[in-house]
Amino acid sequence: MTHEYRYDVEILHLLVSPGHAYFGRARDGAAEVVTTDAERVEVVAGKGIVGDRFFGKAAHMDAAVTLFAIESLEAIAAELGTAPLDPLLPRRNVVLRGAELTPLIGHAFALESAGGKVSLHGGRHAHPCAWMDRVLAPGAHPAMRGRGGLRCRPLDSGTLHRGPAVLLSPVPLDPARAAVASVLRPSRLP
Repeated sequence: MTHEYRYDVEILHLLVSPGHAYFGRARDGAAEVVTTDAERVEVVAGKGIVGDRFFGKAAHMDAAVTLFAIESLEAIAAELGTAPLDPLLPRRNVVLRGAELTPLIGHAFALESAGGKVSLHGGRHAHPCAWMDRVLAPGAHPAMRGRGGLRCRPLDSGTLHRGPAVLLSPVPLDPARAAVASVLRPSRLP
């Protein structure tokens, strides 16, 4: 696996949640689930993040690790006219700054942090659920469509650390466009 392009990014948050908090009807309220914003997480090839609700679940092997660009959340808050939104509430595992994620769909890429490297395969968009209207802000669910993050399959085992990181990509990205791209929604084909 060759990665021709290197981009400096920052891992802002590493979320590990042992259970689902958003299920059932939003009017009933979220479940009480203790979530950890970790300094580092262990990723296991083909299984996900140790301790997370999707770890080793067959139905989630291709989507066991979720990435999210903070620029998307900032653009959503600006669009909705709200104060800054809590980046942990969408419950994506890895919150990054400076990463354009959509071009990584269908490609193997890697994140290097604190001397370690974890390779991932970008599977598909992480679509938001209706809960976002309740836990983030009214209108957040439709505002997140097409910019809710990226679901990935871990290709190898390793450790991700919060802080400065490098995104190794086989395709060119435009990190300066991360915020702009997060505002643009993908067109729907007929």
